[in-house]
Amino acid sequence: MKKTALEKRIKRRIIAKNHTFFASCAPGLKNLLIQEIANLNLESKKIITKAGGVEFSGKLHDCYLANLNLRIPIRILMRINKFKADNFSALEKQIEKIDFELFLRTGADLNFHVSTTKSKLYHTKAIAQRVEKIIISKLLNCEKPMGQKQSDFTHDIFIRSENNNFDISLDTSGDLLYKRGIKKDSIHAPLRENLAFAALVFAGYSRNDVIIDPMCGSGTFSLEASMVKQNIPPGFARAFAFQSFQCFREQKWNYIKNQAQNKFNMDIQNDIFASDIDKKAIDAIKQNIKKFNFNKNINIVQKDFFDIYPDKLTKQKGVIVLNPPYGKRIGNRSEISYFYNEIGKKLIKDFKGWRLGIVMPEKRLLKNYKFQKTMIRSFYHGGLDIFLLTAII
Repeated sequence: MKKTALEKRIKRRIIAKNHTFFASCAPGLKNLLIQEIANLNLESKKIITKAGGVEFSGKLHDCYLANLNLRIPIRILMRINKFKADNFSALEKQIEKIDFELFLRTGADLNFHVSTTKSKLYHTKAIAQRVEKIIISKLLNCEKPMGQKQSDFTHDIFIRSENNNFDISLDTSGDLLYKRGIKKDSIHAPLRENLAFAALVFAGYSRNDVIIDPMCGSGTFSLEASMVKQNIPPGFARAFAFQSFQCFREQKWNYIKNQAQNKFNMDIQNDIFASDIDKKAIDAIKQNIKKFNFNKNINIVQKDFFDIYPDKLTKQKGVIVLNPPYGKRIGNRSEISYFYNEIGKKLIKDFKGWRLGIVMPEKRLLKNYKFQKTMIRSFYHGGLDIFLLTAII
């Protein structure tokens, strides 16, 4: 079929060219993210640390690879223009220069995320309204590829201004990237998957390790560990915003996913042990492990942490990760201190030589943990500062 003029422009202006992408991440995780991006072997080796995340360069298919494979980021934005504007007339002129029709679908819903810092244009709602009016006008006048139906897509457009310098970006991820598309059931306030993966890395976990997850909840640590062992990309079971882009090429995306699937490791060892005292947690993780033969890799039992003895599970020492309940589920401050102190005693008694990663809600709770090679890191999660202690017991 003969290509339309629009399709030719997309190929020449978007697909064939390098672009800049921004991967946002939680504080304290930039170095892990930089290493992840470097390991992707993208066409461009240009990686730059920025406030709130990391910028990298590449072709459109590198954006596909990043969304599919990176475990640390929150989302990945595609930079489409930057300019200076200190009044609405200048803003509108710059926005009119952007070829939104090469990215966005005609008729799509548009969501705007506007932030300004030390800029003359500070009214975020007014900025969004001006930009939206121009985009809709451009899209309505653009040529639609033959056979394209009215769009039912949604596009998220990020507008950031600092000192009158504007960055215009498109969200390529859709749902935040910690959502792997695997966990259907969860209980209480589970640790987000990207933070769980970071905790595993900081605890020294590798795909050859035995892991014990004795307060597993809905299974976040165990699922992340199993995906690493089986070489399953974190985004394999979900959809992304870039799939709704005008410039999206499904054939290229299917090729990338097929290449990833060919590298799955299904030679599975039963060396992930997940347990919880709560039956609801056990029911949740059993539902969550149905995909990708996780049920053949993760051993699940309903049991109290204090009744677990690693020597009865495995002869190999590995990694133990804990995200204990806290807050109202445990009690007052003295009861919480007692609970964490008892955890420490249990670890020293029965897990000597194991590598540890434990999440704590308060830094004061760390004082009772006297292990080797202790490291303390802080994260921001669910509106709270939490702490991760890693050590060798």
